[in-house]
Amino acid sequence: MGEYKFQSLLVYQLSLDYIDQVYELIKSLPESEKFNLNSQLVRAATSVSLNIAEGSTGQSNKEQLRFLGMAIRSYIESVACLDMIERRGYIPINELTQVKKTGRTLFLKITKFQKVLRNE
Repeated sequence: MGEYKFQSLLVYQLSLDYIDQVYELIKSLPESEKFNLNSQLVRAATSVSLNIAEGSTGQSNKEQLRFLGMAIRSYIESVACLDMIERRGYIPINELTQVKKTGRTLFLKITKFQKVLRNE
């Protein structure tokens, strides 16, 4: 895809897919959530990719693990936003399913990547 190490990582590509799905999802949120859940969800989902990228270039495994930990925390924040959206009934559950599925896969890939780095 690009010239930087992180751009070839499957976990990074998946994080971009997750962001794309989040951006599509927020189009359905009510205007009253524009500066609350909408904004918070986008920031959290975006932070996942940014942390994966920042941790991968020129970093030691220990430093990369630290950034992957931050990526996971950002992902978990996005899950909490999705839960609030679901709980308030802003978006039908069936429309949240794919975003949640992609997110869960992303979470598992990040944790697997962490495990690989810890064992190197």
